Amino acid sequence: MRDVRSLPKAHLHVHLESTVRPETVRELGGVPEPEEGFTGFRAFADARARVRGLLRTADDFRRVALEFCEDEAAQGTRYAEVTFTAASHGERVGAPELPLEAVLDGLAEGAAYGIECRVLLDHSRRRPVERFRRTYELAARYDAVIGLGLAGDEAYPLEPFAGVCDAARDAGLRLVHHAGESAGPESIREALVLGHAERLGHGIRVLDDPALVEEVRERGVPLEVCPSSNVLLGLVPSLEKHPLPLLRAAGLAVTVNTDGETALADEYARLRDVFGCTDADLAELALAGVEASFAPPELKAELRAGVAAWLGSTL
Repeated sequence: MRDVRSLPKAHLHVHLESTVRPETVRELGGVPEPEEGFTGFRAFADARARVRGLLRTADDFRRVALEFCEDEAAQGTRYAEVTFTAASHGERVGAPELPLEAVLDGLAEGAAYGIECRVLLDHSRRRPVERFRRTYELAARYDAVIGLGLAGDEAYPLEPFAGVCDAARDAGLRLVHHAGESAGPESIREALVLGHAERLGHGIRVLDDPALVEEVRERGVPLEVCPSSNVLLGLVPSLEKHPLPLLRAAGLAVTVNTDGETALADEYARLRDVFGCTDADLAELALAGVEASFAPPELKAELRAGVAAWLGSTL
């Protein structure tokens, strides 16, 4: 078996605030969260809010972005589209642009580790439409921000945000929404029709509707699947019962991600251990991530070649 850390990977669904190192949390005055999981989505969201509250200065934001690059590069991630809740942070610290600009500085510095990063800005469905509009306006101002999307509790509808999604699409921004994680197929339909989603964050509940499976497959909309995160949030009872193999068997475009709750190479290793994925399977999943990414064509070509070289290497 080849070393999954040396498999070149694209990481498409990872929240920056979920990747803060435990030692960094302590140094910023917080207490790291236990690793045994959460009682539900609300407990998870509250834990992440406590971490977000520790980030107060430009140095804090720059630091966690730089550490993200170092940690991801060690896992074999060569390209990442990291999600960041910029407008919320800007309101909290009283400086709308500061958090995002500091994160972009940290990611640019982190390129020295051999990783290229782009940013997706997210917005909680529980929060006002006006903040989502500010998120869109921030995204439109910075070249390294390639898109935005709705996250948070999927019990809240996407419909109120449709106008901002229209504006973002028309401005050439990419749209990627959380859907089909805690809510069912109706959230996926909203994301596709009203939200113009080009990928689905999670999307695992697509299997609840065979007609929707066919539609998503025919449209070639990739799924950003985060197996360990789904288990930690109590949405799937165990990795052994995760629907990832069923999603692949249905012919859907499945990419492997972490949500920020584990390390990407570890996630690939778990697929090998739990589902018996071969090195060829892991290479196929890595390629799916490359193809589903919004990376520039030349970088995609480089990553494809790297995956082929990994699979062709001798054991």
